[in-house]
Amino acid sequence: MSVILSLAAPAAAGYELGAGRLVPSVAALVGLVSVIVGWRALARSRRAGSGNGRSMVALSTGLISVVVGALHAANSAGGFGTGNGLAGALVALVLGLVGMVIGGLALARSRRSRLRIG
Repeated sequence: MSVILSLAAPAAAGYELGAGRLVPSVAALVGLVSVIVGWRALARSRRAGSGNGRSMVALSTGLISVVVGALHAANSAGGFGTGNGLAGALVALVLGLVGMVIGGLALARSRRSRLRIG
């Protein structure tokens, strides 16, 4: 029994998800949502009657991800591997930018197809 506890204690105490990693991880997930929603909006942007809702969601979530990622990257104290979330902030920044570009393309394409139809 004591062998199991001694093996489990270092694993449990060695990794904590604090605010240094949690904030950029959530921002990276928001950026990933932006990419997925933007991709779906881009795929459906040529259809008649397709709304701009998905592309606006992709743009807004991408903007949130970019702002949070940039702020966290600018205020991080150390480099990579220090546990302050710099890598997650950079991932959030890149995913947010990609989501914003895809959402903008979907918005432009849906407006262009609406002008041709209506």
